[in-house]
This record gives sequence, C-alpha cells and structure tokens, in this order.
Amino acid sequence: MSWWQRVRARWERAPEFRTYRLRCPDARGSHRMAYRVWGAPDNPRVLVCVHGLTRNGRDFDDLARALAGDYRVVCPDVVGRGESDWLTDKTAYAIPLYVSDMLVLLARLDVEEVDWVGTSMGGLIGMSLAALPDSPIRRLVLNDVGPVIPHAALRRIAAYVGQPVCWDDREAADAYFRQICAPFGPLTEAQWQHLLTYSLAQGEDGRWRFTYDPDIAQPFRSAYLLRDVELWPLYDAIRCPVLAIRGAASDLLPREVWQAMGERGPCATLAEIAGVGHAPMLMAADQIDLVRDYLRKA
Repeated sequence: MSWWQRVRARWERAPEFRTYRLRCPDARGSHRMAYRVWGAPDNPRVLVCVHGLTRNGRDFDDLARALAGDYRVVCPDVVGRGESDWLTDKTAYAIPLYVSDMLVLLARLDVEEVDWVGTSMGGLIGMSLAALPDSPIRRLVLNDVGPVIPHAALRRIAAYVGQPVCWDDREAADAYFRQICAPFGPLTEAQWQHLLTYSLAQGEDGRWRFTYDPDIAQPFRSAYLLRDVELWPLYDAIRCPVLAIRGAASDLLPREVWQAMGERGPCATLAEIAGVGHAPMLMAADQIDLVRDYLRKA
C-alpha cells in the first residue's frame, strides 16, 4: 500500500472533521481562533477556506467534504465569529489583525504554501496575503469580491451588521435571516437549515441571536462607509493564479471591476454564477465543481 493509500485509509475511518483552537496575539494580549480540518491530517496539500464578514467556517462544509479527498481543507472562524473568541478591543476587528491570525494559522499547519478560497471578507484577507513579496498562497479563489467595493454595497451591509436584534422564537429569527441573506440565491431547504444552525444561537435568556460579535461593525462602519474602497495596487501585486467568481446580480463586485480583474494584475480567470447576488455560497454542486475544476487544472 502506497503512502497516500495509507493516508486515505486513515482518513476514511476518521470523523469528517476535527476542531482545533489556536492562540493568536493581539494588542490586549491574545485570543483564540477556532478552525476545522477536513481530510487526511498529514496531507501536504492544504486548502484554506475563509468566510465573509458575518459568516463562519461552517459555510464551507459542503465544499470541504467534496475536496477532502484532494486536500487537507482548513476552515477557520475569523475572530469574533462562530466558535472563536470575541475581542476586547473592538477597534481591532479589521483586515490587518485577520491577516496576522492567518499567518499564525499557517505556521501551526507547518506548510510553506496553500491554496485559498475566500468569500467576500475572506477574499480580501486572501488578496492581502497573496500580495506579499513572499506569499504563502499558491492559488487564489476570490468569491464575489475584488479590488473595488462600492459605497452603496457597503451601506447595504452596514444596515444590518451589528444591529442589536434578537428574537423570542426561532421562526422570527429564521425569517429575518432569509430576508437579509436572499442575495445568496436559490438554496435548498436543507442548505438554509445548515446555514441557520450555525448562524443563530439561543442565549441564556431564551432569545435568539447571531453567532458573531455585533461589535465587528464598529471599525467596519468607521472605515468603509464614506466612499468606495479601492485596492487596485494590492490586486496588481498578486503573482499567483486567480479565479474570480461573481454572482451575476452582485452589488459588491461590479461587473466592470470583475472584467478588469481578468485584464490586469494576475489576469484572473473569470466565472459568473447566474441567479445569485452577494455572495455565492459554494454549496450547490455546480459551484463546487467550478472551484474543484479550477484548482485541479491550475
């Protein structure tokens, strides 16, 4: 039996994923970041999947399950979300700290390079890492995010992020979640229920709330609501192959920006998903195949 056959045999007997927690430094001391590992734990090929602003690593369960035969798939909860700690210093909820945390994670994984799938905020983190002179990213998939983020889209997101909302019953929370997440596109009921399970939690008072720190909105509102965000120098510095996915109805990644991403900098491969806004959830079979086929061909 070959080395890889032995690795696969061990993985097939193991649970689908294992959850770990990693201590990361910050200005007030440290915080713990949770992450899940799918596939053979000693597979040298690593894929890191990082979620959007208010989301968490469980968004990638379907993608990770599909790719765990090819990769060790690592899905972190960015600090302030999911099972990760909430920060004491709320002003630190920003890309520089998130990039720092991911570098600590890569050191823990003990790999020199990884492939990266980033949805929205996770794509901005990936762009920041891919633009480094000695980048650890070998291939980058940007899911509905690019080097220009329109002011109007940021204001739409700010209208619900961090709002002090809670609900007395799960049905009301469910209805609100489906309303603000309608741009995700046509999901099956099972997919909606999966997202709801890891997006909402019942507190000790019996009320339902989101599973993220509402204060992630503080630096977001102060830094990004005055004008469009433009990051072309960051994008142009990327040297690895890039796949840029766009929801055809997305307001966060304008079509002209997406098309320009295919013509400058790393000259991304472009793919558009019909019937979806911001952002494709990479749960449908055709969306999973899009990512898998690109990573296999790149």
